[in-house]
Amino acid sequence: MITWQALRRAMGATALALLSGCAAISAVSDAATPLDVFELRAPGSIPALAGRARAQDVIVEMPTTSGALSTDRILIRPNPVQAQYLPDVRWSEPTPQMVQTLMLRSIEATGAVRYVGRTPLGASGDFAIVTEVIDFQAEVTPDGETANVQITLLVRVVRERDASIVATRSLTGSAVAPSTETLTVIDAFNAASDQVFAEFASWVQTAL
Repeated sequence: MITWQALRRAMGATALALLSGCAAISAVSDAATPLDVFELRAPGSIPALAGRARAQDVIVEMPTTSGALSTDRILIRPNPVQAQYLPDVRWSEPTPQMVQTLMLRSIEATGAVRYVGRTPLGASGDFAIVTEVIDFQAEVTPDGETANVQITLLVRVVRERDASIVATRSLTGSAVAPSTETLTVIDAFNAASDQVFAEFASWVQTAL
């Protein structure tokens, strides 16, 4: 004989299973929702330093970074120790790949070297650019109304033939977003990015 207690337990288990199934379907639905895509571009015009064009091959290695930035989601911090992402949007590439692309395009824009790429044309290049992405996020101000975009890169130029570090530079760019609306924050990212990669392209020419 099935007791009332046993029947209640069975009904409860069935209800939990249905709720779990609904939650799983909801999670799949959220994951399938398309996100608006944004991309940053290298500064438009970066002049080569006079007399610096040379027959050198430069390899831009994949930057390293923290777990919170190893994604194509756009990081925004409501406080210094909390990581969140802007809803319904993403970068065109994960942050490390996007930084690598911006570095490549910035060096290419100078016309200062024979070749710049992600991999060498031959066995190795002449120099490698090794980068750590320290900051690449918007930080909400205490009043919650505005945000500061902060980009910080630690960049090293390594001579390939003896693996020696020939130059190191910390590059920082920042910009204020007057609101936390997505397009306003993206505009601030673009302004901070222009600062960083214009400085990077000018500096790396003197470091090679």
